[in-house]
This record gives sequence, C-alpha cells and structure tokens, in this order.
Amino acid sequence: MTAAPVQNDSGVKPIATNRKAYRDYHVLDKLEAGIELRGTEVKSLRQGNANLNESFANVDKSGQVFLYQCHILPYDHGNVHNHDPVRPRRLLLHSKEIKRLHGLMAIKGQTLVPLRMYFRRGRAKVELGLCKGKQTVDKREDIKKRDAKREAEREMARRNR
Repeated sequence: MTAAPVQNDSGVKPIATNRKAYRDYHVLDKLEAGIELRGTEVKSLRQGNANLNESFANVDKSGQVFLYQCHILPYDHGNVHNHDPVRPRRLLLHSKEIKRLHGLMAIKGQTLVPLRMYFRRGRAKVELGLCKGKQTVDKREDIKKRDAKREAEREMARRNR
C-alpha cells in the first residue's frame, strides 16, 4: 500500500522541481501557467513521473508559449494511446501575460525556465521563472554564502548543547 501524497496548506501537491535552474540562473520574475496535457500524461504526473532538467519555455511566432524538453514518462498502464515523453507542451496563459513575456524575453540573455511543476486544485501547473544566466563567479559566491551559513548553523547548534 502506498502512502498518500503530501500536500501543504494551500492545496498544492508537488510533482517535480528544477533545482538546477536555481544553480545556473538568477530568477528575476515568477509566473504560474497551466499545461495542456493528454490523459495518460496526467496519470503519469499523478505518479510523480516528470523531469524538468534541461527544459525551457519559449514564445513562438503564433503567440503561443510552449514547454520544450520536459520529460514525462509514459503511463505504465497505458496502451497504444500513450504519449511521446518529450513532446512540446502548450502552456496556458492570458494574452496579456504572453505579450509581456515576449517583450521581456527580447532582452538579451533572458529565458523562461520551468522552476517547478505541481497540482493546484486538481489541475497541473508549472511555475515559470524569467531568468538570466549566472556567471561562474556568481556560482562561487553562492557556494561561499551557503558554506558560511552552514558553518554558522553548526556553531549555533554546538553552543546550544
């Protein structure tokens, strides 16, 4: 028997996170979008079979936003109607949001990266981040800050014993 999925207070059930995005990019803005899925994709997501690493979103010429390279495993009890695991998936956004994103992405070096995927009120959502790539120096600074914070927490724990 499997345990019930953990949900937090706001009714959000996490599916997948893109930890690599926070390491490689500065997140400038966040945005929630719905995902256009097929039946077996939803069933596979409910099992937690998604991978956001190496995925990205882009606005195409027709004014639609698509999620590329998002890997959703085929549903294990599916049949010939199973989906392609890495097919482009349309994201559901208002036209004002799409126009705003298109303008912001015109700035050099900015891209749309999916940060996490989750269910909210039974609907699959993806949190997109408008991101700018980090330089190697920035990554080193983040590592130094993280190590300093960890060392301070160790020292506080040692003193409280």
